[in-house]
Amino acid sequence: MKLKLLAILLFSILFLAACSNSGMSGMDHGNMDMEENNTDEKEKIEGLQTTNATETLTGNEINIVAKKGKHQLNESVSVDALTFNGSVPGSQIRVKQGEKVKINLKNELDEPVSIHWHGIRVPNEMDGIPGVTQNAVQPGKSFTYEFTPEDPGTYMYHTHQNAVEQMDKGLYGSFIVEPKEKTYDRDYTLMLDEWMSKPEEGESSMEGMDHSNMGSEEDSDKEADSEDSSMSGMDHGSMESDSNDSMNGMGEMGHDMSAYDIFSINGKSGDSIEPLKVKEGEKVRIRLVNVGYMSHKIHLHGHDFKVAAIDGQELKQPKEIKDQVISIAPGERYDIEFTADNPGEWFIECHGDMEGTSGMKTKIQYENSSNSTDKSNQSEELPEFTFVNYGPSKQGEFSLDQKYDVEYKMDLNTAMNGSDMAYTINGETFPETDNINVKEGDLVKVTLTNNSMMDDHPMHLHGHFFQVLSKNGKPVEGSPIIKDTINLKPGDVYVVAFKADNPGNWLFHCHDLHHATAGMVNMVKYDGFKPSFTPDPNANNKPE
Repeated sequence: MKLKLLAILLFSILFLAACSNSGMSGMDHGNMDMEENNTDEKEKIEGLQTTNATETLTGNEINIVAKKGKHQLNESVSVDALTFNGSVPGSQIRVKQGEKVKINLKNELDEPVSIHWHGIRVPNEMDGIPGVTQNAVQPGKSFTYEFTPEDPGTYMYHTHQNAVEQMDKGLYGSFIVEPKEKTYDRDYTLMLDEWMSKPEEGESSMEGMDHSNMGSEEDSDKEADSEDSSMSGMDHGSMESDSNDSMNGMGEMGHDMSAYDIFSINGKSGDSIEPLKVKEGEKVRIRLVNVGYMSHKIHLHGHDFKVAAIDGQELKQPKEIKDQVISIAPGERYDIEFTADNPGEWFIECHGDMEGTSGMKTKIQYENSSNSTDKSNQSEELPEFTFVNYGPSKQGEFSLDQKYDVEYKMDLNTAMNGSDMAYTINGETFPETDNINVKEGDLVKVTLTNNSMMDDHPMHLHGHFFQVLSKNGKPVEGSPIIKDTINLKPGDVYVVAFKADNPGNWLFHCHDLHHATAGMVNMVKYDGFKPSFTPDPNANNKPE
C-alpha cells in the first residue's frame, strides 16, 4: 500500500513539473519578479544555468564546452541560449601569431555541433563543416582541432552545424590572433548580434523560405554521382526548381527580418552593455565583429579614428576620418583605432530606425572624467565609410588585367521554389550549384553580381583571403583590401582574386545563413583532393 501511495505521489510531482515547464516556455522570464528560491527551483526544473560573464582564454591548449544556458539580454528579456563555456558570446580565445594551438571541443548539448574558425586559414580537416570536412560532434562526444594561426587579426569561431539556428541562439565567440608587436594600449572586442524577444513570431516569418536543401534525408543525384564522397554524409535534399519559371511574380520580394527586435553588443542590449573605459592619451583599438544576420552601421562619437584592419587584415597607412558610420555586414570584422584625446563620455552606437537599433550602443568612458554633453543621434544619416579609395594607393598582389588560370562568374539571386523563397547561385541551389574547380597554385578571379532586388548577400570564402579588385566597374584605388567576406547590396558587382594555396573542399556561401540554408552555397574544390574523414550518414550533418 505504501509503495502504491509513493508511486502516485511521484507521478503527481512529475506531472506537475511537466505542466510547469510547458506553461513557462513561452513566457518572458525577464519580466517576472519572483522570489529567489522560486527562481532556483525553476532553473532546476528546466535544467538550465544562468550564463556567466565571457572569459578570455590564452595558451596553446584550450577547452571549449558547448552547453545550454539561460541568458539575460536586457533588464526585461531573457532567452534560452546555446553557449560555448556557459557564456554569450563564448570565451574569447587569444593566441600568438605563429604558435600552434590545440582546442578541445566537448558537446554537452542534446544535438550535434561543430566549430568553424571564421577567417582563419586552417587545414581543410580543421574547418569544422559537418559533412564536408568532418562529421558533426554528437551529444556527449568530443573533437580536437589543431592548427597554427599565421595571420594576426580579428576573427571569430562559431558552430557550423545547423548554424542558422545554433548561431541564432548564441553559439559563437571571438578569436584574436595577437601580432608580434602591438600598436595600441587598450583593446576591446564588440560582437554585434540580433535576437528575437518572441522567437515563435520569427519562426512564422521564416516559413516562406525553402530550407529543404539542407534538411531532407535524401541525397541528390549529383552527390551520388560525384567522385567526391565527402558530400555523402550530409543531411539535405535536392531542389529542382526551374529558375526561369521560378522568377515569375517575384516583384519586390525580400527576406523579412523584423522579428529581430533586440540588437546586442557582447550578448547584452541597452543599459546592460558595459561601457568601454579608457585613459587620456591611450591609443585604443575597437574590434567590431558582426555575428548576426543584418548589417549594422556603427558611429564613434567625439573622436577622429582610423580603420586599421578589415577582416583581420591590416590596411596600409590608413587615414583619419570622423563622423562616418562603418557598415559591418554579417561575417565581417572592422578594427578601428583612435587616440583618447577628448575626455568625457562618448557614444559608440548603431545608426538606423529598426526597433532594435537603440539597444546597440554603449559609451566610451574616460577615467576620472564624467563630464559630457554627448547625445545619441542614431537616426541621423551620416556618410558611410568605403574602402574603395581609402588610404594611399599601393599595388597589391593581384590586378584586374593580369592573366588568371580560373575565371568564374557568380550570379546571386532570389527565386521561388513552389511557394517558398530560394537563394540561388547561377540559377541553382546547393548542392546543385556549380563548383569553382581549381588546382593548387591557380590564380582565381571571381566576379560576383547581386541580382536580388532587396536582399544583401555577404559572401564568405572559407580557407582563403581574397583581394578586392573593383566595385561596380571601378578599380579599388587606395590601400589593397584583403578580405574573406564581401557584402553585395542589390545591384552590386565585385571582382575579387585569390591564389589557390590551401588544398581542400571549401565553402563559398552567403553569411546571412537564412540565405545559405535556402540554397546560396557553392564550393571551391581542389582537383585530386580527398577528405581525411569517412562521412557518417547517421551523424545528421547539416553544414549551414
